[in-house]
Amino acid sequence: MQKQAKHVVVLDVVGLTPAHLENKELTPNLNRIAARGSVSKIKPVFPAVTGAMQATITTGEEPSRHGIVGNGRFDRKQREVLMWEQTIAPLEGERMWETLKRLDPESKSAVLFMQHIKYDSADFIVTPSPMHLEQGMEEWYFSNPPGLYEQIAEKQGPFKLHSFWGPLAGVASSEWIAKAALNIIEDHHPTLTFAYLPNLDYQAQRFGPESEQQQQAIKEIDQIVGQFVDSLEQMEKMDDTAVVILSEYALHPVESPIYLNRIFREQGWLKVIELNGKEYLDTYHSQAFAVVDHQIAHIYINDPVIMDDVKRVLLEVDGVGQVLGEAGKKQWSLNHPNAGELVAIAERNAWFAYYWWNDPNAAPPYATTVDIHRKPGYDAVELFMDFKTRSIPLTPELIKGSHGVCPTTEDDLVSLIAIGPSHEFINQAAVWRARDIPTIIFNMLGYDS
Repeated sequence: MQKQAKHVVVLDVVGLTPAHLENKELTPNLNRIAARGSVSKIKPVFPAVTGAMQATITTGEEPSRHGIVGNGRFDRKQREVLMWEQTIAPLEGERMWETLKRLDPESKSAVLFMQHIKYDSADFIVTPSPMHLEQGMEEWYFSNPPGLYEQIAEKQGPFKLHSFWGPLAGVASSEWIAKAALNIIEDHHPTLTFAYLPNLDYQAQRFGPESEQQQQAIKEIDQIVGQFVDSLEQMEKMDDTAVVILSEYALHPVESPIYLNRIFREQGWLKVIELNGKEYLDTYHSQAFAVVDHQIAHIYINDPVIMDDVKRVLLEVDGVGQVLGEAGKKQWSLNHPNAGELVAIAERNAWFAYYWWNDPNAAPPYATTVDIHRKPGYDAVELFMDFKTRSIPLTPELIKGSHGVCPTTEDDLVSLIAIGPSHEFINQAAVWRARDIPTIIFNMLGYDS
């Protein structure tokens, strides 16, 4: 009879692909781990972006059910674009740790640095939640129970938020999170642990997924994962602990940004508010505008009369590959009220920038800062800095990697590795859907999926 795991640790190594595992010089530790376990692949959900993927792998539902249609959405009641929401509020459906608690009230779960976990019900939570002030911000971390972050920081030093996102983002974020997960495992013995390790994302976007800088990032994450598994063995945890290493999406080389909001403005559909020479998006009076998110864009249309015209214009834009209406959204399980009336998808070598201004001097003040919540769209350029002006440059052409397109090719598949008790279960499928991850986890823990 197959031995069941008493504990499962999930390492979300975002950006890890089968191609990385094939290059054993880059990933010796991951290959060493895979040789002792099982290897498969995951087909990401659409859109293949952080918010939607994490919601899917933790609930077993797709965006049409859990409502996380990307990293941002337009709240039609508040008339406000909400980007990178951190609380559990917008997510519909039951998270894996909630299901586990119903099945076993004595179980404990730990979740580190995932999206939408602020105020969640997991037993142990650590996630950034900085206090935004009139000028600047104070670093703060929501944790459950209270003081958990401070306990971890006392052992291994404080987390540096600038290592998680922005011009200085890099491997230090993943190193800290991995160590924090080990601390929680050693002190609290959770049944289920989720840890988000982000550093493969940074250099791939900055310099491209085939760049030398990204090759170095792959070596770094390989070392972190290898040390993590070695530490579990030193703690004598591996006899009853399964480790699942998975990824969210693959990154593609890109050459050119697309400015949909500038195009909508030229058509007279997008309106701005002018204040002190700066232009701000007017979501109330605009007939149409785009909330962009890597290689997808939700098009919110306040005037249904122009729907066909908007779609026609979008299809004429160089770099736009597809435009989904109601049928297309249903086909890709994106038919949720949070989605735009239309969804534009870029060609693989292009991505969407949120800009609506033509004169750089008219850009709103937040455009040149790291400000993920006020910008009404994802801004990859926050990974760069003009050190002369100490500000974010208004040059989206710098970006060389992106993601999010419909997963239709082998190049869109991402890695899945399992080691420890019940690891053989993932061999039952050569390619798993993202929504199947809870099935895998619960099977490893001995529950009938």
